[in-house]
Amino acid sequence: MKDLAALIRQQALDLGFSAARFAALPDVWAASERLQVFVEAGFHGDMTWMEETLERRKHPQNMWSGAQSALVLGYNYGPDSDPLTLLAETDTANISVYARGDDYHDLIKKKLKQLATWIVGQTGCELKVFVDTAPLMEKPLAALAGLGWQGKHTNLVSREFGSWLFLGVILLDRVIESDTPERDHCGSCQACLEACPTDAFEGPYRLDARKCLSYLTIEFRGPWPEPFRHAMGNRIYGCDDCLAACPWNKFASATHEIKLQAREGFEGLKLADLAGLDDPSFRTLFSKSPIKRIGRDSFLRNVHYALGNHFKNSGNIETKAVLLRSLRDESAIVRGAAVWALKQGVSAMDFAEMRAQYASSETDKAVQEEWQA
Repeated sequence: MKDLAALIRQQALDLGFSAARFAALPDVWAASERLQVFVEAGFHGDMTWMEETLERRKHPQNMWSGAQSALVLGYNYGPDSDPLTLLAETDTANISVYARGDDYHDLIKKKLKQLATWIVGQTGCELKVFVDTAPLMEKPLAALAGLGWQGKHTNLVSREFGSWLFLGVILLDRVIESDTPERDHCGSCQACLEACPTDAFEGPYRLDARKCLSYLTIEFRGPWPEPFRHAMGNRIYGCDDCLAACPWNKFASATHEIKLQAREGFEGLKLADLAGLDDPSFRTLFSKSPIKRIGRDSFLRNVHYALGNHFKNSGNIETKAVLLRSLRDESAIVRGAAVWALKQGVSAMDFAEMRAQYASSETDKAVQEEWQA
């Protein structure tokens, strides 16, 4: 079995994976208890699928009773520069590193299927392939397999790749010699917790997703609580702050995978330009990107909140013109965000005049509340 593990690992590396390690599935798994506490505390917010799939998610064998071991694979997506530097460019869209290239789901799933086909051809075993779309706790499995450990920000940290590993899993119906789990190397460091712009951590290893910008920009569909709108800065899709703050990134390297590298122009997208996207242009711009999954309206909501932060600091007359146009947007969630954004950079008298001009024709209750707030 040891030789088989080595052969599989080499095949995975040949396919472009950065790391491949095995874990036997434990009878008792502490990760299931942590998940139960997370959901019972309501930290999952509107992600109701976490409640609905809780029992299956608690242990890999709850999802597939035939699973005996897990092959956990890491794929490096390290950036070529510090993603935190973009926070200073308040008129520019700050997109999470993982979403600046093509959708990693498509890339990694294709490679996982290639590896799975090879394994079946060599062994005749049964297996199942997963990449972040099924009720499977990949990060605890990765720690069990020794790819890294779950840091105080709950994400995986690797001694070799820092914070920048996508994870994929192949469950197999046979026992393969396990690799050694990685111990926690966080020590007394709290850099990730202190870096969070919304104070989303209740403490080490305890994330309240309802306060997390990744949740708010991607999963949440309604108007945000106002404090988070200010705290987001220009982060319009995801947030890398806790990942980028980790000292272990000093050992990380930039990805060599072209499809995961930032698309040309993605690091210089202007918020004002994005604010005017209609649905076809949104779909064209973000074709093959994970950003397309959240839809145009949620994306433009995020953009307008960020524009409000820029407008507050700049008072830019061109930004005001963009926001005024957005008051006529077909989407209520976008119109509401535009109202809030305008309020950040105009005087109370000017805002009252705008309210008199626009609010009377507004039919959506939530947008009316933005005018009255």
